[in-house]
Amino acid sequence: MLNISSPSSKPDQTLALNMKLLAQHELGGFGGLGEGISMQIDPKGRRILWLAHESAPKNFSGVDVTDPKNPKLIVQTDLPHMSLRSNSLDVVGNILAVAYQASKVGIKPAGVDLFDVSVPESPKLISHFDCSGPHSRGVHALWFVDGETIHMSAGSGDFEPTNPLDDQFYRILDVRNPSKPTEIGRWWYPGTRVGDSVPPPQRLKGILDTGFRAHNTNVFPSHPDKAYVGYIDGGGFVLDISKPSDIKVLSHWNHSPPLNGFIHTVLPLFDRNLWIVSDECVQDGGLDWPKLVWVLDSRDEKNPVPLGTFPTPELDAFVKRGGRYGAHNLHENLPGPCSFVSDTLIIGTFFNAGVRVFDTSNPFRVEEVAYYVPAAPKLSPAGAIQLNDVFVDDRRIVYTVDRFTGGLYILEMTI
Repeated sequence: MLNISSPSSKPDQTLALNMKLLAQHELGGFGGLGEGISMQIDPKGRRILWLAHESAPKNFSGVDVTDPKNPKLIVQTDLPHMSLRSNSLDVVGNILAVAYQASKVGIKPAGVDLFDVSVPESPKLISHFDCSGPHSRGVHALWFVDGETIHMSAGSGDFEPTNPLDDQFYRILDVRNPSKPTEIGRWWYPGTRVGDSVPPPQRLKGILDTGFRAHNTNVFPSHPDKAYVGYIDGGGFVLDISKPSDIKVLSHWNHSPPLNGFIHTVLPLFDRNLWIVSDECVQDGGLDWPKLVWVLDSRDEKNPVPLGTFPTPELDAFVKRGGRYGAHNLHENLPGPCSFVSDTLIIGTFFNAGVRVFDTSNPFRVEEVAYYVPAAPKLSPAGAIQLNDVFVDDRRIVYTVDRFTGGLYILEMTI
């Protein structure tokens, strides 16, 4: 095992610094996982890790991680057909919310399912909220942490985008009655809907045009009137959602142009007046490089100021390793009982550069303090690891997943 990220490292080598592997689980040969990781403490006191799959045929998996060194697959479900993916999920108590996105517009089902997982081995459907339509692929990502509302990036049967890439916008569901989810609010980037009173936004060129649509839509119970939204090529937004039927923009920041778009996550560090903002790499071989993680001073929400970026894994060591190389998901300080919360340590995934831990104590000089880059999984079409998402529990155990064949990696931070 190497402990350096040198240009001479190869995809079949594991790289590590201050992190060690406790276990890996390939999920019965269905190890391609998406952007949904959430943990439940079930009625028996077990810790169940719920995982969304990147693509069909599997929908979601439940893994008992009570003993993180001995994970046990206890349930794995199938999607209705091969044209769906369940890219995102969250669990609160015994209710699991799962997002469904179709491969093209007009396909059903596309929306959100709610499941009763009080018996994790036997999830029971409670309800489906339909987001399908002639211009909709359904739901890409959801945020469900308070047991009452789902915030999501979604299409709708009554929304026609001015550009097909702009088909998913911010929607809020009231799920206090989980058998009857109800929309209570929506917001989209002005100009992205047919009939808007302002012109469509100026787009990036060619493969760099990834759409003006919502991605992560984070709302923290400690600050319930604000949504922190990554709007891909539209930048990062803070929205006033105190009146969901009349959502207003409080803040907007974007680095694109001149950079290459795709803001994914806006993570507020409330006590420090900072935002951590991640891009997403979506092209293989560094074609959309750089994709970075940013530190912003948010003392004046109307004028957020970038202080710098996280140190990047060395370009020469990873750009030709295979697949995507650049920033993606962050552990988002989820407010549930199982989640690790820190206003200084930030953990993120970087596809073929693995999972990485950063100390932001000095926001002007962020330091990388740990990383783990697994060797290339067997049969991976990328030829390298593609770590897609990360969740850290209250025991400081790190759970990260591969986008193609590697499945679940369970790690311990030794910092």
